[in-house]
Amino acid sequence: MIRDFARHPTAANILMLAILALGFAALPTLQRDTFPVVPPTEVEVGIAYPGATSAEVERGVCMAVEDDVRAVDDLQSVSCLSLENRALLTAEMLEGADIQRFYDDVMAAIEGTDNLPNEVEPAVGRIVERVASVATVAITGTDDPFALVAYAEGLAERLGNDPRIARATVSGFSDREISVETSLAALQRHELTLGDIVAALQRGSLDRPAGVLAGQQSETAVRFEGERRDIPALEATPVVIAENGAVVTLGEVARISTQFSDPWQASYFDGQRAALVTITKSDTQDALQVMSAVQSHLDEERENAPGDIRLTISQDTTANIRERLRIIAVNGVQGLILVLVTMWLFFGRRLSFWVSMGLPVSFLGAVFAMQLFGLTINMMTMVALLVAIGLLMDDAIVIAENIDRRRLMGESPLQASVNGTMQVAPGVLASFLTTVMIVGPLAFMTGDIGAVLKFIPFTLVIVLVVSLIEAFLILPNHLGHAIKAEKPGRITRTVNLGLDRVRDKVVLPLSDISLRYRYLTIGCAGFLLLFSVAPYAGGLIKFQSFPQLESDTVEARLLLPQGTPLERTEQRVAKVVAALVAMDAEMTPQQPGAQSLVQNFTISYGVNVDTPETGANMATVSAQLLPAGVRRTDVATIVDMWKRETGPLPDMVALRFTDKERGVGGKPIDVRLQGENLGDLEAAAIKLRRFFLGFAGVRDVTFNLQPGKPEYVVRLKDGAANTLGISARDLSGELRAAFRGDTGLELRDEHGVSAVRVRLAGDSLSDQLDIAELRLRAADGAFVPLSAVADIDMSRGYASVERIDGKRTVAVQGAINPDVANARELMSAMKAEFLPELLQEHPSVSVVVAGEALDVSSTGASLARNLAIGILGVYLILAYQFRSFVQPAAVIAVIPLGIVGVIWGHMALGLQISLPSLVGLATLAGVVVNDSILLVEFIKQRLDQGDEIIKAARDAAGDRFRAIFLTSLTTVVGLAPLLLEQSTQAQFLRPIVASLAFGLTGATLLALFVTPAVFVALADFRFVRASAGDQEIN
Repeated sequence: MIRDFARHPTAANILMLAILALGFAALPTLQRDTFPVVPPTEVEVGIAYPGATSAEVERGVCMAVEDDVRAVDDLQSVSCLSLENRALLTAEMLEGADIQRFYDDVMAAIEGTDNLPNEVEPAVGRIVERVASVATVAITGTDDPFALVAYAEGLAERLGNDPRIARATVSGFSDREISVETSLAALQRHELTLGDIVAALQRGSLDRPAGVLAGQQSETAVRFEGERRDIPALEATPVVIAENGAVVTLGEVARISTQFSDPWQASYFDGQRAALVTITKSDTQDALQVMSAVQSHLDEERENAPGDIRLTISQDTTANIRERLRIIAVNGVQGLILVLVTMWLFFGRRLSFWVSMGLPVSFLGAVFAMQLFGLTINMMTMVALLVAIGLLMDDAIVIAENIDRRRLMGESPLQASVNGTMQVAPGVLASFLTTVMIVGPLAFMTGDIGAVLKFIPFTLVIVLVVSLIEAFLILPNHLGHAIKAEKPGRITRTVNLGLDRVRDKVVLPLSDISLRYRYLTIGCAGFLLLFSVAPYAGGLIKFQSFPQLESDTVEARLLLPQGTPLERTEQRVAKVVAALVAMDAEMTPQQPGAQSLVQNFTISYGVNVDTPETGANMATVSAQLLPAGVRRTDVATIVDMWKRETGPLPDMVALRFTDKERGVGGKPIDVRLQGENLGDLEAAAIKLRRFFLGFAGVRDVTFNLQPGKPEYVVRLKDGAANTLGISARDLSGELRAAFRGDTGLELRDEHGVSAVRVRLAGDSLSDQLDIAELRLRAADGAFVPLSAVADIDMSRGYASVERIDGKRTVAVQGAINPDVANARELMSAMKAEFLPELLQEHPSVSVVVAGEALDVSSTGASLARNLAIGILGVYLILAYQFRSFVQPAAVIAVIPLGIVGVIWGHMALGLQISLPSLVGLATLAGVVVNDSILLVEFIKQRLDQGDEIIKAARDAAGDRFRAIFLTSLTTVVGLAPLLLEQSTQAQFLRPIVASLAFGLTGATLLALFVTPAVFVALADFRFVRASAGDQEIN
């Protein structure tokens, strides 16, 4: 086929044009995002238990359902979080199972649980898919909160109707409700209970079908309509009708008004009351296209909105996506130009042009394949394409260099193209197979981090497959015509003469020495490897799971004790905002053009993503910063300065300053304490928290077992049911009416649906004495105070209780500054220095390490396993190709030498070793063997021609030096722009690029001398024939 395509006048060009056309057609359809789309593996189920404490939810719901859920097939783990009024169950599926079937099985297990309390509402479940936030629209300008939320809901509906926008949700307000508020005095004056008012409302508001009137000609429906549809109608509802016909209406007993159900649930934008509309996208939507649709809608809204309404876009995540993709694209173009210049220097204008044409053909062919496989344009796939700039030139350079060499030996251009390609085809194919054999298994990494990183090798394999097709079927045809009449230019001649001089004066003499003292050469290579690993083993160079991403949004997340009034939370928020303003004033002069570092800020009360709870005791302050590509201050410095300006605040359960970037993997500090005694768990968590905070660079260490709200526990007195005719159900119902006020009624108006609630005025029940005076109606119609029939005690439980796989669990979690602290060292110190003592003091407590450490362990183990499988595959391929079980050692011996360049490269750039670094190292292993394979092939060819082993090895090194040097050079110069990129958005890409660039440089230089030395050493033991007449031991 190679010969046919090389000689056919149009076949190669038809294939090339077809690949280009398919790639150009697929390019606009590819989705753009920060990270690849990862299939969901979790199911989340919410189970409401109104009025229950977290302890009651644990006993009544979590312990009841978890045994049934744990019997579900493909379950990896199940956790159940008990909160006030509800339980939140999360079931994690084994990787690779069917998520829809898993969801159905989990829901069926919960619905089949038969011992749940009667008050528990039906479970509501969902598959936890990644719904990424695109931007937030802040709506301000009017002092009327009802008008503000009405406009926001209308805007959200209009945005949500656009098929390009997945979802638009309103926050900053709670639900509207109709509040029917009375007092103890009013109830006593009219001899009423709260239950009487609820019953009156339910009697007076009824809307139901009555039946059908059958006539001779037709049937007519009959409907009774008594539903009260506005506040005046509710006020006219009769509550008491005296014997003389006098009527007491609801308006005389209670004050009726429209309110928000939770007044503490509020948002402010730059200090103004605001409604926030959050725009999210699904996994299949392009973030930039969604943002474009939002911008179009807002342009239209601004023209038609009332004069006092202002719309501001905040927390636009697409700015970072656009900037990151721009950086990679710009650096890719720069790398491509450098590769073209390098090729031109060594091959001349026409030859370098056709060799470099393999780049767009391979890229566009890969783009078409990416569309077929459902891949997206994201940071991982873009890095893979960037890395491929250098790698996919290898095959083309090897073929072109051999064709050029044969042409200079006197063959015609077409003959040189066919023969030159056919000569190196086995080696090129073997190199491709060995690269795919090592890189391919990496696409099956597991773990949360591996699920993201695996798209790099997957994309690389796609590109390499297309580049091999181009190198075998398209390139020989073009080179057969491109080199007919071209003579090397002066610059090309000069460069090649210089390279020849290096070969003759440096490479060949060093090759003579390395072959003469081959065992010393092998020993020195081994010593260099051990010496290079020492800085990492000794802790001089650190390990981190994943480099930090730069964000444009920073947050302060406040959590106070449960039961804290809103006023106190507002005081703490005011201090945090004041510190933000002070930090901005100090940092703004350092920014380009003295632009304000903080562009805007948002305060959201009742919101803290670090806890599943809601309430007046929490808030989040979010600050939108200058874009990372513009500002001169990194986000870590901003966070530290904001925290320092704020200082310590009293009464805080947790105050966390962080950025909002969605990273990869779990928290740096995440340790789970498990046991049954919550007191022991809390004591152990306090000690573990104190241990972590003793390390520099550790911050925001918290645990999720916090005191709940103070609560009054009401118990029916013995004999009260018999003497007064008041049952536990009667007492529970009256208490629910007093504090929850549910009527089951709704009022519909132009603003939507509002629940109707009955409650006592806030000043009627302020302490235990007031509650004791709450009046109940006995069986004989007389009224008695609550204290006469019930005992009232004060207690305080926990805000939430988590159970994981059937065990009570307390999670101790925290963050670190990676420039100061190291998560891996912290976990090692904890296990060695602290855990033995902790477990001795609390023998009922067990410890499980989770978070980043677990993710690294899972991904690292799969990386090592798949790399080992790849190396075994390489060995088997080479054993077949070389017809020997021993000779592949000459090639495989080069793989560990890549570590030398990787570690010293990271040290030179001040980088930490990370999982992307290891992926780069593993990818490097598939690349460095290529040159060694061809080197061994040329040695064996010279042996076949009658050369002695030493001469064959020396001459093969000289023959292959130019191709080895060029393949390495083009790879390094293709990666150089990104390696030197100083933008903060590109820093997390540098480890994988550093691994490839420095590792390839070091391994190539060493392979040029180590591979022949190992091969000749094998000849000493007769595993390789030393001359044409010798026999090999296979």
